[in-house]
Amino acid sequence: MISILKGLWIMLTHTFRRRVTVQYPTERPAMPPRYRGRIVLTRDPSGAERCVACYLCAAACPVDCIALQAAEDESGRRYPEFFRINFSRCIFCGFCEEACPTDAIQLTPDFELGEYVRQNLVYEKEHLLVSGPGKYPGYDFYRVAGAAVRGKDKGGGEEDLPPVDVHSLMP
Repeated sequence: MISILKGLWIMLTHTFRRRVTVQYPTERPAMPPRYRGRIVLTRDPSGAERCVACYLCAAACPVDCIALQAAEDESGRRYPEFFRINFSRCIFCGFCEEACPTDAIQLTPDFELGEYVRQNLVYEKEHLLVSGPGKYPGYDFYRVAGAAVRGKDKGGGEEDLPPVDVHSLMP
């Protein structure tokens, strides 16, 4: 009986309190600092696409909302020919961002993704690609990776060791 009276008392005190309402279009709600929202594709410091079409984001996605196709340019650099995310299926878990070795995929605090037509929630590469480097402004995957591109030999990155001749390791 006492618990029922306590419950009624708490309900009555909350009934007569002043409501806190955020006037949304003019006043933005406070988002937590680690909020995961809209997915974007970033560029490296030279302005090229960071994505190397390794398919790790699509493999890590638990709802299979990411689709891409790899292509290669004349210098040997891989890029996605098309990159598509279906935001009507996306659960904004952040697994794609964690799986990306080049930090190309990043989740921003943008939460305004409402649409009236479901087909408008399928974003292509043109809609996802932003002009800046995002959270990691100085990172360039091809500068530090062991891949040979644009005049940099294999193993010629900033932190790479020279390539090992595997035949010299034989007993």
